[in-house]
Amino acid sequence: QVQLVESGGGLVQAGGSLRLSCAASGLIFSRNVMAWYRQAPGKQRELVAAITNGGSTNYADSVKGRCTISRDNTKNTVYLRMNSLKPEDTAVYYCNAEGQYSHTQYWGEGTLVTISS
Repeated sequence: QVQLVESGGGLVQAGGSLRLSCAASGLIFSRNVMAWYRQAPGKQRELVAAITNGGSTNYADSVKGRCTISRDNTKNTVYLRMNSLKPEDTAVYYCNAEGQYSHTQYWGEGTLVTISS
């Protein structure tokens, strides 16, 4: 059974930083592209950042320069470091795993990030 468990969300003042973590189990971590998505109230879920097993990354324009995605294949964990947080970063952040070849997707339950102005 695949599980993705996010942690690290919370309430932060604008300009602050957070590091989200997602611990994966039940899958071959190295064979999955790992990503963070977010969904703000009343909006569609959107990609924040993604990272391949080889370390290639992709970021949404809205977070470029402020966020860093990384992965530790020895710990089956993906991270999202967010700096210079803005109120518009407020959302539920979801961890996503997509099979490199199967494209099967798995989702975590999400962690709430709230940025106060």
